[in-house]
Amino acid sequence: MDEYLPEITNDCVCPEDAKEEILNECESIWKHIEECQSKLMLLGTETLLQSDAKLSLLMMRVKALTAEHNQWQKSSPEEVIFTNPDVLLTLGQEELQKVKSDLEMLLLTVQSKNKKLEEDLKREQQWHEEQEQVLDALNGFEEETTTQVQQLPQNSLHTGAFQDVKKKMLKLRVYKEELLNALGKFLEEHFPLPEKGRSAEKKNSSEEPAVELITLNEILEILINKLMTTPHEPYVTINDSFWPPYIELLLRYGIALRHPADPNRMRLEAFHM
Repeated sequence: MDEYLPEITNDCVCPEDAKEEILNECESIWKHIEECQSKLMLLGTETLLQSDAKLSLLMMRVKALTAEHNQWQKSSPEEVIFTNPDVLLTLGQEELQKVKSDLEMLLLTVQSKNKKLEEDLKREQQWHEEQEQVLDALNGFEEETTTQVQQLPQNSLHTGAFQDVKKKMLKLRVYKEELLNALGKFLEEHFPLPEKGRSAEKKNSSEEPAVELITLNEILEILINKLMTTPHEPYVTINDSFWPPYIELLLRYGIALRHPADPNRMRLEAFHM
């Protein structure tokens, strides 16, 4: 950028001398204007003494010159064209120095933006490479898993393990059925339904049939199914088919819990938790 600037030599006029010369020229122009105005005023006075008819014309000329004088007073020194080459060279060098400073500032700003863009590009490239590595690892894991799944039926070791798990599940199901049957027989033997109370209730009710009571085993089954299917809402509404002594038995021995806000609902204690 510096190669386009004219080289300032010692023979050039310094800025202070250039300003001084500009002020001197302005003073000379101002003095010349004042002299012209004085001559016009004197000319207007003499003409007024010779003939009153020319008074209005002279006053108009005075007003026009006054307006021009005011316009010259309002004009800035930049509108004055100087013919001194040293002054023009100095002013041009100052303007070029300002342009040079502005361009250098613009260059620094562009370089800073380019540096930030390069850093962003490097980060994006690194992130892209990391994503490609993750994708390659996932593809390799998928191929390995697919190969293992395809070889699984052919591998006698995996087949034997699968058969062992299947046999254990069958044994657990059989054991579960045995436990449920034993529990049902125990409850049926020791906690039978109140036949007498139910028949008496049927006799007393002539219009509507009595509600059929359910066994303790059925109550427990309802509570267990409710807890397993909807663990977030395990409470069961107590209706007339639930015999009150059975409800009291379950609550007293901690097998069931009553709802804290609704006494007509209860749930099975979560023993598996």
